[in-house]
Amino acid sequence: MALTQQFARVTPEYLERCRASALDSPGAVPNWDPPAEDLLDAGCAVWGLIRHCRVSGAAPATVALLERAVSGDPDGDVDFLDHDEVYDGFADPPRVLGATAVGDVRAHLEHLAAMRQFYREAAHRGW
Repeated sequence: MALTQQFARVTPEYLERCRASALDSPGAVPNWDPPAEDLLDAGCAVWGLIRHCRVSGAAPATVALLERAVSGDPDGDVDFLDHDEVYDGFADPPRVLGATAVGDVRAHLEHLAAMRQFYREAAHRGW
């Protein structure tokens, strides 16, 4: 069994179609199937990153933004995604991070992308 943190990039309209499907089907099946290019499986790396930020003294606000980016908002009203088709029941059920919140965390995540590229180049150079 692999523990993963999975992300999906979907529109509000897509969520509404899934909600309607769950309401209309006998098994509450949301027909969740975003395109592969809109899915990201981060493994369990994000939790290690958050832990590292905490123990290394990163600003609490930065840690909170990273946790929010990973965990979503608890009031996202996506209970219909708590279904075997979408989620295995192992950890917290799926949560959504709305478009406004994505703007809040994007700048911090762009720093992580820049750091990733920095280390990729160092590895490429053999440094």
